[in-house]
Amino acid sequence: MEQKPSKILVADDDVLVRTTVSKVLEMFGHKVTTVPDGTDLIEIVDDSFDVIILDINMPGMDGFETIKVLNERNYEIPVLFLTGAGSMDYAVKAINLGAYDFLTKPIEDLDIFNVKVSRALEKRQYVLKERIYKLSLEDDIRGKARQLEEQNKLLRRYSHSLENATLQMMTSLQNAMEEKDYYTAGHTIRVTEYAVMLGLAMGLDEDDLVILRRAAQFHDIGKLVIDLSCIQKPGKLTDEEWALIRKHLVTGANIIQPLGFMEREHSIIRHHHEREDGKGYPDGLTSADLDQLTRILIVVDSYDAMTSRRNYRRNMSMDEAILELQRCAGTQFDPKTVEAFVVAVRNFQLPSGVTAHIEQ
Repeated sequence: MEQKPSKILVADDDVLVRTTVSKVLEMFGHKVTTVPDGTDLIEIVDDSFDVIILDINMPGMDGFETIKVLNERNYEIPVLFLTGAGSMDYAVKAINLGAYDFLTKPIEDLDIFNVKVSRALEKRQYVLKERIYKLSLEDDIRGKARQLEEQNKLLRRYSHSLENATLQMMTSLQNAMEEKDYYTAGHTIRVTEYAVMLGLAMGLDEDDLVILRRAAQFHDIGKLVIDLSCIQKPGKLTDEEWALIRKHLVTGANIIQPLGFMEREHSIIRHHHEREDGKGYPDGLTSADLDQLTRILIVVDSYDAMTSRRNYRRNMSMDEAILELQRCAGTQFDPKTVEAFVVAVRNFQLPSGVTAHIEQ
């Protein structure tokens, strides 16, 4: 394949110099375009030129002003400055402005002239090859990024499906447990609704609401491994039976622990029977150790327990349960959470289909 001749742009206000340089360049096989000054050069220059030969002293826009504009446009075309005798200081200034090299005029040594032009052309070819390489590399990176994004989308869909399947399985197990216990049936649903209600009232963001909902939904999942006869026993429980029931917190947290996407829920589930004064269980945490979501679950779980009938006691009315929450605010419950709950619950109605409290 025949190689295209190199395109060289020459700017000089002396017509004789332009003609001479043009003929010499054409003799070496280059295609030449000439202009009389920097302004005309700037008007026609584009990325198709391979080398620019530029006079310094020209009327209007001189060589220094011209190369500054070329630098701003970032053509990366090598510039060879033409300098007259006694103007070496100009040559130094030109190099500092980014000129590739300089040529003295009149042209006396054609070999040196040709060598300098050839080196400038080699520089231009290197620049063009580097551009192509960068573009190819950028295309390759973009392609790999798109491929990675598609893979990430698949992984996210798979992860989301796996999370949903896990949650559905856990929900089914918990529902099966509650269906066996008349007195705890609906407790989880109500606690979840109360928790979301209070979370919204306290201005939680969407991510925290999701975590709170999950923690409430599975806060008693540890009871799956507790003998239901102990839960359903008429009358008060013995110390040994209470110790057994209290294990459902640690057991529930252990069930959740392998699920990496429920790291925060794990902590909330473990600590939803802690107290502000540190007298709760299983870890005896105090108010400083309890985050907002855990405090919310502590309040709503206790409220539903108080307003739901057990086989060993009657259930409290709403007003009675609210008075108990307020009485224990600061010791068992966080005062601000209780205050927000009282306001919210008085205007709250459980959705249709949620098991209502059993009034006596």
